[in-house]
Amino acid sequence: MNDLSSKTELSHSSLFINRELSWLAFNQHVLDEAKDETHPLLERVKFLAIFANNLDEFFMIRVSGLQRQLAQGVLEAPPDGMTPSAQLDAIRSALVLVLREQSSCWHHDLIPKLAIKGIHIHKYSELNVEQKLALRNRFINEIFPVLTPLAFDSSHPFPFISNLSLNLAITIKEPQKKEYFARIKVPTSLFPRLIRLPTKSKSLQKNDKDVHFIFLEDIIAVNLDLLFPGLEIVNVYPFRITRDADLEIEEDEASDLLTVVEEVVEQRRMGTTVRIEVDLSMPKAICHMLETNLGISSAMIYRVDQPIGMADLMELLSLNRSDLKDKPFVPSVPQEIADGKNIFSAIRKHDILLYHPYDSFSPVVNFIRQAANDPNVLAIKITLYRVGANSPIVSALMEARENGKDVAALIELKARFDEENNIGWARQLERAGVHVVYGIRGLKVHSKVCMIVRREKNGIRQYVHLGTGNYNATSSKVYTDFGLFTCDHDIGLDVVDIFNFLTGYARIDNYRKLFVAPITLRKVILERIDREIERHRTHGDGYVAFKMNALVDRECIVALYRASQAGVKIDLQVRGICCLRPGLPSISKTIKVSTIVGRFLEHARLYYFHNGGNPEVLLGSADLMPRNLDRRVEILFSIEDKVIKSSLTDLILPTMLNDTEKLRFMKDNGRYVRIAKPREKSELNAQEWFIKHRGAWYREKR
Repeated sequence: MNDLSSKTELSHSSLFINRELSWLAFNQHVLDEAKDETHPLLERVKFLAIFANNLDEFFMIRVSGLQRQLAQGVLEAPPDGMTPSAQLDAIRSALVLVLREQSSCWHHDLIPKLAIKGIHIHKYSELNVEQKLALRNRFINEIFPVLTPLAFDSSHPFPFISNLSLNLAITIKEPQKKEYFARIKVPTSLFPRLIRLPTKSKSLQKNDKDVHFIFLEDIIAVNLDLLFPGLEIVNVYPFRITRDADLEIEEDEASDLLTVVEEVVEQRRMGTTVRIEVDLSMPKAICHMLETNLGISSAMIYRVDQPIGMADLMELLSLNRSDLKDKPFVPSVPQEIADGKNIFSAIRKHDILLYHPYDSFSPVVNFIRQAANDPNVLAIKITLYRVGANSPIVSALMEARENGKDVAALIELKARFDEENNIGWARQLERAGVHVVYGIRGLKVHSKVCMIVRREKNGIRQYVHLGTGNYNATSSKVYTDFGLFTCDHDIGLDVVDIFNFLTGYARIDNYRKLFVAPITLRKVILERIDREIERHRTHGDGYVAFKMNALVDRECIVALYRASQAGVKIDLQVRGICCLRPGLPSISKTIKVSTIVGRFLEHARLYYFHNGGNPEVLLGSADLMPRNLDRRVEILFSIEDKVIKSSLTDLILPTMLNDTEKLRFMKDNGRYVRIAKPREKSELNAQEWFIKHRGAWYREKR
């Protein structure tokens, strides 16, 4: 790529990295964390499970989309120019090596180290007679009754196999007769994947804290004689199917969106097959039989070492082993909005920034709870995208309704993989009397905004919370996100307009202070990049720094290339997908792209423009992707409070950009490298620094 000249058209395909391959690079970073011995042992297992879960979703959504394009003969190529066929080939080539790395990490690194720490993952052959007998009894009493063996022959059709279900492919034989095929679904929805063994046997129990596990499918495999009495069990091979879960919702034909989404969720388990994971030892004949009956090609089969479906290893995190987990910490809370303090009085004095998870999410919950019980509060309005289970936010909204407040909630039913959860909350809120809106036709509502309307001495005032992350108390503990409390008059009026748009038919093209997609958001970003270009041409001090989850949008990338060609210094910290190529002579020489994958998921979006020493900082819900800018309702908001702005520009952003432990820099080919640590400088782990110095961003005197 280094031979590109300044005459290269900035939208040329050679200047873009494929988004799918870029995502695979991100997931490689997750796997790298599983291999990182500086993490506590169970946290490494967690990263291995996250890696596997990420890959499942990647196949269900992204790979399935490519396979649909291939089947339909779609000719439109992404900015990088790769055809669907080329992308699928590249994905497979990349994954073959990565899956070996995943297996090696589990079998040769984590399992031995877990055993040293008293957590033993056994093969059946390692157990003694007493253990085997105990498992046999448990199988007979608990597992055996729920299993349904399904034969496949001339009188038995090939069984339906649901999405992500773990199965056993079994070859059985009658005496002096041919072999037959049967399938058993492993009931992982009814039992843990890792079955805990009784530990009374002295041969196993070497320490009171020791725990012993065996995989559920192994218990079933060794007891198949009870399911097929009188038959010879020839071989058993675990396998798993991944299906297309990116099903289209025909909103134009939907009279009731909630019912349609429910139907689509049900259809997800029956989508087209996009991947089969099979055990390394599965013979070609059985693989071919699966291919034929599922209507797939051999390229969709991935041979992996057991256990198949490592996302289930997350079960080990439930063990009470604090010595093998990250050291917990107590999140900060600004004194002025601590429990028992009047949050509305504090917000009237000045805006308040929270940086989760270093700052507690509890003030956000208290914001709504206080409103629910404040006689002066008239109404509460909120957007909900991913709420989570046992949501204190939803409980506070229902409490507000019980107290006679007018409550409106927009619940995005189309939030992928949270549809069922959101449907449940929508119905529960409706039963409580909340005005529930399911979304907007043709758009996803991804913005994070809550408004409290309060009657005060000087009239009606709007108190607003704007965020970069979901109103989810659980994810707020592991996702880094910003949240801003304000009662700025113009922002309040903008939020009123936004909710009128979301719940009614209002169409607003201009807002006072907020930047809203799909109306103005891309334009706002592009205009500010152009402003830095002009500033640099006259004063030489142009600078842009973006922190986000993904950079995919072609127009934004081209604008950044133009800025780099003009000499503007650009720092991009992109957690996941980045389609821009940094460091290309004459194209992107002044652009640095870094990423951090660590203890917390970097989820905050921050857009900084130096603006000649009068910096502008935008926070919000949007990444620079076509879907965010064109097909979602997103909000960016400008930080005007000087103390908050300086905290972001002088403390938080530099700390993230100067990390020396977790930071990786992207090369112009899309690969990442760890930075060389200067000997004269002390090491900096940005996330650990924020834990240690949590609350530093609001301790400055005002």
